[in-house]
Amino acid sequence: MQHQSMQHLAPYQTGLWLAEYLSIRCQLCRVHRSTSQHSSNILNPVSDSLPNNPSNLTNLRRFFDKRLNHGLLCSHCHHSIGWLPKPFQVDIAAASTLSIQAATYYDYPMRQAIRAFKHSEDMTKLPLLLHALRQLPRPHGCHHDNSVIVAMPTTAQRLIKRGFDPVSILSAHLSKHWQIPLWHGVQRVDNTVSQQGLSRAERLSNLDNAFALIEKPAVKRIILFDDVATTGASLQALGRTLHSSFGAAPLDQHQPSHGYHLFAYALAHGNQ
Repeated sequence: MQHQSMQHLAPYQTGLWLAEYLSIRCQLCRVHRSTSQHSSNILNPVSDSLPNNPSNLTNLRRFFDKRLNHGLLCSHCHHSIGWLPKPFQVDIAAASTLSIQAATYYDYPMRQAIRAFKHSEDMTKLPLLLHALRQLPRPHGCHHDNSVIVAMPTTAQRLIKRGFDPVSILSAHLSKHWQIPLWHGVQRVDNTVSQQGLSRAERLSNLDNAFALIEKPAVKRIILFDDVATTGASLQALGRTLHSSFGAAPLDQHQPSHGYHLFAYALAHGNQ
């Protein structure tokens, strides 16, 4: 599973590297000059993408640091996405709610960055999306041996139309950051339409029977992930599928259990 997530990362390392070192303006507002003090807090795509040769790596870093000493964001934008939104709850069964934690709000200018990446595969926006994603705290008690991440599945039809799956790219980086493997045991049925522009009632109706379980996970902690959670309907439907399939439920810290437990995260929360 870890090998599969790394396959998603490889084609995007050049884009990360270029965005980090060749752009002098803030990747969010595009107005202010980016600042160097945030580089170490955002990403280090060079060390992630180049061979592990200490001598060459050091010389290359010195070369770029001397000429292009800046980060990805200006000070204002860096601090504007530094606060996690409050988690919100959705019902997945009688007397059972799923808490969804987003990394940032789906507002300007982050909204434009997400749209550029999702709809145009704009690689210059990926580093700052990962910067926001890394603000998410890893679920308490979850680690490599007892947890998996389930990226929101897409349909074959949508994958062909778009040409790539942005959620799988983001989830692969989250998997690497948290050191928790991806799990592909759920598939999406090809009979739903895009959620964008639908009301909450329409979203819920559209997602009836939208997911099918292929297999049961080998671990008990399941972390659901989506790029944008508007009403949370997609994560809600996915959580309901897992709950009805094998009794997975949100973890109650006060009632320890040996059953399956659900967690839900998203890159951004807000209206699309």
